[in-house]
Amino acid sequence: MPLLDQALTAPIKGYAWLPDLRRRTHGRPVPIRLLGLPAVALGGPAAAQFFYEKGNFERHGAIPGPVLDTLFGRGAVHTLDGQAHEARKALFVALLMQDGVDILAKMVGEAFDEAADGWRGGPPVSLFDATAEVIATTVARWVGVPENESDRIAQARDMIAMVDGSVALGPRHARARLARRRQERRLAELIEAVRREEPLPSALSAIAHHTADGCLLDARTAAVELLNIIRPATAVTWFVAFAAHALERWPGNRARLTDDDFALAFVHELRRFYPFVPFLAARAARDLHIQRVDIRRGALTLLDVYGQHHDARVWPEPYEFRPERFLRRQIGEFELIPQGGGDPRTGHRCPGENITVALLGELVQRLGRLEYYLPAQDLSIDLGRVPARVRSGPLIVVG
Repeated sequence: MPLLDQALTAPIKGYAWLPDLRRRTHGRPVPIRLLGLPAVALGGPAAAQFFYEKGNFERHGAIPGPVLDTLFGRGAVHTLDGQAHEARKALFVALLMQDGVDILAKMVGEAFDEAADGWRGGPPVSLFDATAEVIATTVARWVGVPENESDRIAQARDMIAMVDGSVALGPRHARARLARRRQERRLAELIEAVRREEPLPSALSAIAHHTADGCLLDARTAAVELLNIIRPATAVTWFVAFAAHALERWPGNRARLTDDDFALAFVHELRRFYPFVPFLAARAARDLHIQRVDIRRGALTLLDVYGQHHDARVWPEPYEFRPERFLRRQIGEFELIPQGGGDPRTGHRCPGENITVALLGELVQRLGRLEYYLPAQDLSIDLGRVPARVRSGPLIVVG
């Protein structure tokens, strides 16, 4: 076990932290010390399959408290294992992997076009901020949350704050905590009100009336799970901003976005190439062994997402943005893993991935058709900042 604790190195290096460690061992698992405790860093499709193999790892206790208090929420499905996880996961699979996703994508696309009409001939607009408002408002309406015009901007800002400050220190993290408290309180009150009514065909009603072991979820936990639809959908905003960045750097892709197959390939390449989730964490459910490395029961294990997405052994020329790589390639369950690996119906892969892909596909095509330009600005992306963002937004001017 290494003597050097990685707790201080990780926030300094950001996305480069685990790839740098794994590079020293030529991609093999790396035993590390984190906050004084033994841990292991893994990467690559075989390691991802090992990470998601049933019975190997558990999520309970793997997510740090500050991340629970900002990003996921206490008692969220992400923290459950075994039968409790399967029951809660079935709720999300029913809500997020059905035909309603296409309806949501169309709703978001139409709302984006309507908003863009208001930007024409005006001053520069932050694509990031404007897209967040469009998505948060539309998804909230889709799940059944009553629309309040005065809350639209505040709701979008809170959803973004929960993601943006989840692993940060200082003011960003404080904003994330306040945002979660505010939204959990608001939605818990709504859950209580919905429970006094007959069940309706909406995600809000389904979550409000969902039972675990014959009992309703407490109102706060139900609010947490409702946020776990609205918040990650709003996080698609990051990739819309990255899409504008990619179209500025590689403008030849714009005309090809009219083709549905190419648009989908472009979406997958955005999710592979750009930085969002640096790694995923779990604890060993039993003593394990992989590639000559022992993992003791209870040891924290980190799956290097960013490093795997930029590994030349998986993706030839990984630092080139090439949507074409996805045109004639069947994506393995453990290769492209921005939202986990394996089968989302039965494992810990996010069932909301369908929403991410559908929304992003709709929005990149509409962005490709939009007549706009980027004025002079700072388009850099700091890989030491998690989650990374285009520094300037970016700002767009719509003609």
